[in-house]
Amino acid sequence: MASATNQGQAFKDKARDTASNVADKARDTASGLTDKARDVASNVADKATDMAHKAADKASEYGSAIGDKATNAVETVGSSMKTVAGSLRENLPNKGMLGGASESVASALESGGRYLEEKGLSGVGSEVTDMIKRHPVPSVLLALGLGYLIACSTRS
Repeated sequence: MASATNQGQAFKDKARDTASNVADKARDTASGLTDKARDVASNVADKATDMAHKAADKASEYGSAIGDKATNAVETVGSSMKTVAGSLRENLPNKGMLGGASESVASALESGGRYLEEKGLSGVGSEVTDMIKRHPVPSVLLALGLGYLIACSTRS
């Protein structure tokens, strides 16, 4: 009987060892899968972050290019205004009432052109902002009036 008890105990120990080995392998496999899933999730997050940074960089480049083009356009308009002022001075009468009016227009065009060349778009924007802050009610009324005029002109 002792031999059957020993065999039963040996079988029981072997079953316990096998179950323990299976549990250890299952734990190791689960741990490995968890690590792999974590790595995949980390890689996906890194790629998404890289793509977002690239998109932001491209948007910044396009925005900068558009800003540069707008600044160049404003400077070109300023230069053109000065050129027109010179043409007015050369081609219109210099004497009498018409001469005075043409000189006033030419001077206004020239000073406006010089202002646009020197200040650029950012200077114009900051001065408009300051003007709106100093005079908010007239600014709102002006905006309403311009909006009304634009609406009337587009409706026809």
